[in-house]
Amino acid sequence: MTALAAAGLVGCASTSVDDSCPRPSSSSTTSDLIDVSGAVDTAPDIEVRTPFHVAETTSYDLETGDGPQITTDSQLVVLDLSLVSGETGQPLVATSYNGDTSRPLSLTQWAQTFPQFGDALMCASEGSRVVVALSADGISPDAVAGLGLEDGESAVAVVDVRKVYLPKADGADQYNDARGLPTVVRAPDGRPGIIVPDADAPTEPVVQVLKKGDGAEVNDDDSVLFAFTSVDWDDPKTTVNTTWDSEPLRQTLDALPPVIADALRGQPAGSQLMVVQPAGDADAAQAQPAIVYVIDVLGVG
Repeated sequence: MTALAAAGLVGCASTSVDDSCPRPSSSSTTSDLIDVSGAVDTAPDIEVRTPFHVAETTSYDLETGDGPQITTDSQLVVLDLSLVSGETGQPLVATSYNGDTSRPLSLTQWAQTFPQFGDALMCASEGSRVVVALSADGISPDAVAGLGLEDGESAVAVVDVRKVYLPKADGADQYNDARGLPTVVRAPDGRPGIIVPDADAPTEPVVQVLKKGDGAEVNDDDSVLFAFTSVDWDDPKTTVNTTWDSEPLRQTLDALPPVIADALRGQPAGSQLMVVQPAGDADAAQAQPAIVYVIDVLGVG
């Protein structure tokens, strides 16, 4: 599914930004040809001096939000977008601007339609409005055909960054008594490594908060976005499951195993948890081993 379809696009008749992740400044040669008006949370009015053509895709921020920044291509985001033709200045396609944040996509998914969105939106923060001047190779061939653009035609996209989910848990480290329990190490991108001790697995569920976030708390009627890795206590070198090779999961608590749902309930976004699920009934036909989960709570709602 392309980003156009997944985002529900329909045809048209002062900030605290991390200095280590800077955004490009506007170029007068581009910005002087584009006029955008309207509030960030509504469909913009876009006027382009036509014919408009750029040899390479460029972007700049009209408004800079103070929310989390996009720092990885795999990060899930919610975008509203309006696209106009560089040749005619006429609207081509737009999202619904209805405030729905329930269908986030990664920049990787958006790049299926707009291959240079990764570069254009990298380091943009939640709440921002970004103007993207798209060169001909900034739009996929399938999208060019579907939008009725001519070969070689440029376009202008105005992108509102509505929601940016965390790429990894960013909460404060917490002290835990780890005697007889696994320890967790982390790669720079947040991927956890789980070190299981040479000891028997606990016979009751164990939950430890490794990092305490300060975001929205997970409630019973929420959906939660999370990344996780799980290993078998007795064979910890073998990963049972992980999202770190793909994209985070979005689930409601009632769709999760009870031990995981209970661990997540009440936890704020930005937290990292370690959960040990005890082994199942040894007399069962398929006895379940003890499983160790490390879960990053990336967002709520």
